[in-house]
Amino acid sequence: MTEKLNVKDKELVVPGQVLAEGMSYIPSGKAIRDGEDVTATVMGRVSVKGHVVKVQPLNGGYSPRRNDMVIGQVTELAKFGWRIEIGQPNQADLPLRDASTSFIEQGSMRKYFTEGDYIFAGITDVGKYIRLSTKTRPHRKLGTGNIIEVNPSNVPRIIGRQGSMIKTIKDASGCNVVVGQNGYVWIQGEDLDKVLLVQKAIEMIDQDAQESGLTEKVEKMLKGGKK
Repeated sequence: MTEKLNVKDKELVVPGQVLAEGMSYIPSGKAIRDGEDVTATVMGRVSVKGHVVKVQPLNGGYSPRRNDMVIGQVTELAKFGWRIEIGQPNQADLPLRDASTSFIEQGSMRKYFTEGDYIFAGITDVGKYIRLSTKTRPHRKLGTGNIIEVNPSNVPRIIGRQGSMIKTIKDASGCNVVVGQNGYVWIQGEDLDKVLLVQKAIEMIDQDAQESGLTEKVEKMLKGGKK
């Protein structure tokens, strides 16, 4: 049988898609062998390293839990708070009483958060609705910045042991970075080139989360080296 790779590195794929043909290709992650083909089992992003074809699911594996810290976008002002999109089927709400230590009148809600704003919030309750809070630091409204999405299961790798990876990223770039456990990452910096480099570095970590030596690769990338 002819050996053939049907996808490119970092390409988005869907369940059942044939990624490669031939026994020399090795499935990894959410890719499986189907006869002499390698196919995807989930919607995800492909990583091609030599003859290893890996599929990493998109935004899979996050289950909201109390005390999680997430990034969300305000989608609507309701009677007693704000509706927040955090990438979950269940609606997330930020009640007026949980938005600030100060009393907030309904007529002044937009002075705090308005449609389109991004916030960094804590989860206080999970049920039919997900309840959020921004009462205490570091929870807050996020200013203008770039928002990217990563696989939630790779968030611990992006943060690093005791925050080592995220500290390396911040120190080497001078950018402000906030990572939500729901897989949203906010990046802010005065130098757009640095912001884009941070984005590239985080996407590399997300793509190659299981590889060793990522801290050194990230530091080199952000200081002007190449991946």
